[in-house]
Amino acid sequence: MQAFVEAFFDKVTGTISYVVYDQTAGSCTIIDSVLDYDHQAARTNTTLADKIIAFIRTHKLGVVWILETHAHADHLSAAPYLKQQLGGQVTIGRAITGVQSTFKDIFHLGADFIADGKQFDHLLDDGDSIAIGNLRITAISTPGHTPACMAYKVGNAVFVGDTLFMPDVGTSRCDFPGGDAATLYRSIKKILGMDAATRLFMCHDYPPDNRPVAWETTVEQQRRHNIHINDTVSESAFVAMRTARDATLSMPVLILPAVQVNIRGGNFPPAEDNGVHYLKIPVNVL
Repeated sequence: MQAFVEAFFDKVTGTISYVVYDQTAGSCTIIDSVLDYDHQAARTNTTLADKIIAFIRTHKLGVVWILETHAHADHLSAAPYLKQQLGGQVTIGRAITGVQSTFKDIFHLGADFIADGKQFDHLLDDGDSIAIGNLRITAISTPGHTPACMAYKVGNAVFVGDTLFMPDVGTSRCDFPGGDAATLYRSIKKILGMDAATRLFMCHDYPPDNRPVAWETTVEQQRRHNIHINDTVSESAFVAMRTARDATLSMPVLILPAVQVNIRGGNFPPAEDNGVHYLKIPVNVL
């Protein structure tokens, strides 16, 4: 059974969101949605999410799952808005509880925030299988970028989150709390051990040399051409490269608003008594 894939690119954050669907059954999942956020004004809008909604309604699809590959640090999730408009269960890997615990301390969230994953509708373990129509989605734990990263395999397609980028961009950073370069290397090798023709779909693209944005590659192309982790690169060489490179990187522009929203399943902190939602900015912590 073939999975149909529709991609939606957010040029502000370089994020690709996906609708993956069984055309015959009329069922779909949304993967890694984006809520537009103007960090200077602290205002949100739903431009990209509304494009996803329009596509789903035009194709008369029913949303079963709204999947997150991890708690993103570079964009806010639109999962609650999409669920409100379309239904579906907001889902992430069970290891999100560890990420929640870490950032609960960083943001000093207090007793009202419980790091138990119940901010999401459903939690997945490595190897778990869920369905959209006649298609099976298998969860594949891929820690390293964060401890809770999860890829999703649908037929011969794998949605890898931030585990891999296009071959000419390489791999994701590992210097966020709980990240680890050696762990990422092993997670990537798990993916690259799949059949050579397996289709790999990226969560981000930052195209070099003015090439067009791209988001689909294959296991074979990654093994041959990835500039960070092709078949000739050892674990020790990868860890040395990744550690040195990460030391030069600035924090993502949206990490502070994004993480404290995304560990809540895309929800903002509860409104205060004036009806306004507030985000915390920890000073000299990250």
